[in-house]
Amino acid sequence: TGPMISECLGNLLRITLSAEYFEDKYLSFSVIDQSGIAWELDEAMASQCGYTVTYSNWRNIEFRASALSCHSHLEKDMFTVTIQIKASHTPDMKNTATHLKSASCHYGPWSPRELVCESNYMEVSVRREVPQTVKDFIQDEPDDWTLAFPEAKAGEASVWQIVFHQPEEKKALLVSDAWSAGYGLNTTDTRVLLRIPYTAVQIQLVEAQGITFSAVRSSTFYKQRWMILMVDTAVACPVDGVDYTNKTIIWTVPKYIQPLSAGATSFKDVLVEAGVDLHKLSAKEMASRKYVLLNDLNAITMKIPIGAEGGYYKTSVSSGQHGTKYTINLFLEHQWEDNKWGLTKHTIIKEIETPFEQVELAIINNSNLSARLMNVTVGTFLPDVELVNLTIDGATVAVPEAVQHGYLTYEIRYANGSKAYVIKVPFDAPSIKKEYMRADMRAHTLNVTLAFIIHPTSETFTVPVITVSTVKDAVLPSARGFCDGRNLRLIITRGNVDQNWLPFISDWHLTPEAAQKYNYSLRDNGTHLAISVPFLSSHVNYEDFHTSGIKASLHLTLKDGITLANRRNFSISCRFSPSELIQCLPNGTVVITTVKLVGIADLDTSLLVLRDRQCKPSLVTEKTATFKFNVNTCGTSRKFNSTTMIYENDVLYFRPGNDTPVYQLKFVCSYAIKQTVDIRYESKKNPPPSIKPGFGSLALSLKLFKEKSYSDPYQESEYPVVKYLRESLYFEVELLQPEDARLELNLDDCWATNSRSQDSLPQWPILINGCENSEDSYRTVFHEVNYSIRVKFPQHLKRFEVRMFTFVQGTTLLQE
Repeated sequence: TGPMISECLGNLLRITLSAEYFEDKYLSFSVIDQSGIAWELDEAMASQCGYTVTYSNWRNIEFRASALSCHSHLEKDMFTVTIQIKASHTPDMKNTATHLKSASCHYGPWSPRELVCESNYMEVSVRREVPQTVKDFIQDEPDDWTLAFPEAKAGEASVWQIVFHQPEEKKALLVSDAWSAGYGLNTTDTRVLLRIPYTAVQIQLVEAQGITFSAVRSSTFYKQRWMILMVDTAVACPVDGVDYTNKTIIWTVPKYIQPLSAGATSFKDVLVEAGVDLHKLSAKEMASRKYVLLNDLNAITMKIPIGAEGGYYKTSVSSGQHGTKYTINLFLEHQWEDNKWGLTKHTIIKEIETPFEQVELAIINNSNLSARLMNVTVGTFLPDVELVNLTIDGATVAVPEAVQHGYLTYEIRYANGSKAYVIKVPFDAPSIKKEYMRADMRAHTLNVTLAFIIHPTSETFTVPVITVSTVKDAVLPSARGFCDGRNLRLIITRGNVDQNWLPFISDWHLTPEAAQKYNYSLRDNGTHLAISVPFLSSHVNYEDFHTSGIKASLHLTLKDGITLANRRNFSISCRFSPSELIQCLPNGTVVITTVKLVGIADLDTSLLVLRDRQCKPSLVTEKTATFKFNVNTCGTSRKFNSTTMIYENDVLYFRPGNDTPVYQLKFVCSYAIKQTVDIRYESKKNPPPSIKPGFGSLALSLKLFKEKSYSDPYQESEYPVVKYLRESLYFEVELLQPEDARLELNLDDCWATNSRSQDSLPQWPILINGCENSEDSYRTVFHEVNYSIRVKFPQHLKRFEVRMFTFVQGTTLLQE
């Protein structure tokens, strides 16, 4: 237990650093020698001195040391290694915590030759024989070794040398030069060791049975007086030999490859053992895990089902896609006897990683409609994955900051070690897109991108999360309509789904510019849309005529601002007096306007005529035609009675080739035959204007604007508004109804309270009897209201500016 655990594994020491203690920290490894000096490890030194630092499982860090590593303390049959680990939360390694670990292990007995294939180096150690003269040495290739001797003899006396045998040359290095080149050398009373990094220049790639080995053929020489001692330090380690078939790892290692068997003529297997994580497994244990170990005449083969016990999956990324790789740390120990070395022990440590396999992630929507909470689970992930940030509406925020945007995230851990992430966000969060679906249904869409990091590789990947929840919370716009003397009016109350809906009359988009062109009225204050259209206009439909009046209707459609699909229809119908269509002037001129009825779709208003078909309209629109003529023309008939002279005519419409009218509108003008008009005039001084009190229903609005221009009011979603003391607040009071130009809005009293209740205390008057409060440190300022597209009746608005203040009692701030 504790942050570091040591373990003796034959001639290797393993120290495992617990992820619980060391995750998310920057680490520095050093080895302490017998003098107490700390030698900091880097990759080059580790491979030269017999150390390996790697990751096991997901986050545990593993340190391994060879028994004959550079700083091992050897005593009898024990070797001791002491390591120092510095851990810091920052890459500059400041404020480090230092951990020391010393461990001792038994080693031996040694075989005459031992070969180790570690993940970052190759190691060969051989027994030092009793010194013998060169002539007694058994040569495997006489020419080869004979040619090596001149290279050795050229060096200084009493110094070890290494001669590397390569096809094109033989290169001799003094011990100091070999050490500088990255080779590791060590000697004891009985053994000679050579350690070679896989990056060494002298490595050759040798093929045996179709499998590639990294191999070095070398001889180590020592000159002592008249004798030259030579040790064969050849070593070879497999580079590949791994295949993946039918969800199975197949690892093949040929036996007795040429660099290791030069000079030998007979071979005999002594032992073949295998295991995982440097632990040997019995045949029974292998069978329980469904491992297969085959020892054939020429090769040893291991078969491991992908996903089997002993290995582990780790997360990986390929082309931005999330997936996994299965990793297992196998080792193989092969012992054989030959007539040159006697017993050779070859230990191969092989970390095998399967190819990338994409893994689909499940995104589960568990939204709680009653709580109005989106709840999404994303997973599952392996333990080496961590959620680091979210991209919300194009902005990337770290997980702790996401709460400020309404996003709560947390982990769910499962019994098998895997985990998932849960994201919770209210339906009403600004980043949740709302879209009207049908009836009272709205679709709430969560669109967030999650960014993950993989430990310890620091690879990253993203997962887009898009989920939709349909909720019965749509509030559709409603409308009320009415007519005055010459206009049809609609006032639409906005809902929560029509922020981007556009008003259309038929297929005509009613914009402020278009409304102004046709002399319509269009006002939108964010909560209400008010439309007023004159009775005689091209966008009004006329349904029928009766003596009681003309039935006119206005049809308005709200359309989706993106798809232009019809979302909501409103209409208003009213009867207008026929007198609106005719003017009988005293000079005998008649001006009559006729309208196109909806029941006669093919009626062309330009072809309307009077009784005299030569009398045609003087003004034509799509739906109206206006005639102007004298009562003594155009076939007008005249009748008399005792008091009145009556003129009659008809507006007619004939289809081409047909003399029977399909449209006929009779109109009459009556004039009094005799009329006396009394006119009385009296010069009199006009009395001063006075205001008489009255009773009625007024529709008022009070708005707060962002700037002095009064062009941009605060919307409902922006409340409450936060302001600094003495910062200006721009208020506007407007008379919405009735729209009577004769009315003028005057403000009497205006006061502020500390709560929403207008009667609560304390209070502070802002306006008193229509004037600013003289006791204010910063007096209320009135702003002039001028006519604009938005302001049709300036006399219906009052604007004033107030400086921000707060209520205090003594020196204490009062809060609601």
